[in-house]
Amino acid sequence: MQFTSEQRLDDDVLERAFTLGEIPGILWTPASAYSSTSPAPLILLGHPPLGLGRVYPRLAARARHSAAQGFATATIELPGSGDRPRLPVVDRARAELRRALEAGEPVSDEIIDALVLPLVEQAVPEWRTALDALLSLPGIGGPVGYSGGVISIGIRLAVVEPRIAAAGLFAGSFVPRSMFEEARRVTVPLHVLLQWDDEGNDRQAALDLFDAFGSEEKTLHANMGGHTGVPQFAGDDAARFFTRHLK
Repeated sequence: MQFTSEQRLDDDVLERAFTLGEIPGILWTPASAYSSTSPAPLILLGHPPLGLGRVYPRLAARARHSAAQGFATATIELPGSGDRPRLPVVDRARAELRRALEAGEPVSDEIIDALVLPLVEQAVPEWRTALDALLSLPGIGGPVGYSGGVISIGIRLAVVEPRIAAAGLFAGSFVPRSMFEEARRVTVPLHVLLQWDDEGNDRQAALDLFDAFGSEEKTLHANMGGHTGVPQFAGDDAARFFTRHLK
């Protein structure tokens, strides 16, 4: 991991850009990470595959909110996003998805698989490599949480990465049928956010996925409104969830 820039935000949160090989990322650490005898717990911030430049304002807001609770947070650029090499199979699937939606046609399992599974297969090992590097830094330690982003990436990480102690997932993206089987193997505490009127999400599929999760502790937080209409109190509930399980 190589740090490429840093700045101190107004609330004394240290923001550092880094590269992990060819993968860009950002790490936010609260001042308490360097003034306390205990390292700050870490939350990995997932995001949609739109490029870090486009989603930065939302990520930075989430990071600052988490820092106020004493958490360090980090994110990495997803495969095929930003300045990273394109994933042709995903780009073709995205074009097919747009065509189906514009035509009012159902989105086939084949499109969903091609859209999501290549991303999961490449992104999850990269997240695990990033986690190795992040946990070696002074002032940062476990336990580790995963928050938001492409829900299928969160599912896979929760299954294969033993350092993930809790996950806050956003039921706002297409989920391949094979991921439902993986969901049954998830055992960490879960906080799942569902926007009831999300125009791009199959509500029943999201409810079925929640039912499939194997975790003994799982909470579904459903709110009225569309994809971007998440109320402030929903974020506060998620913060309390991570405080309960990571501190």
